[in-house]
Amino acid sequence: MSTPDTTETQDRVEPTDERGWWHRSHPTFAGITGFFAGMLFVTALPGGFAGLLRLFVSDERAARLFPFVLVALVLPAVLLVKRKTRRFGIFMVIGMVITALVVLGVASLVVWFMVQYDVE
Repeated sequence: MSTPDTTETQDRVEPTDERGWWHRSHPTFAGITGFFAGMLFVTALPGGFAGLLRLFVSDERAARLFPFVLVALVLPAVLLVKRKTRRFGIFMVIGMVITALVVLGVASLVVWFMVQYDVE
């Protein structure tokens, strides 16, 4: 007695992803999430790190330990190296660079305005 071939007798069942089509196949998902992750990485990570340092150690020690936040830059580098996360990592770096440029640009304009008009 032979067994029937499963491909002829049964319909193909596609694997379902409970997160939905957005996470599975949308072409801009990695780009959008990577960009906003980069923005958050540049803005919230240094502030959160400084807040935690000041919460647990003295101000002088926190000032000495703050440059260790640069160790976090290993994460985007690892994302760029791995093939599976490269697209996300590229958009994360783009978000980081654009956010840093905007923050530095606005800060320089504010400082220029304050110096120009002698605002105290």
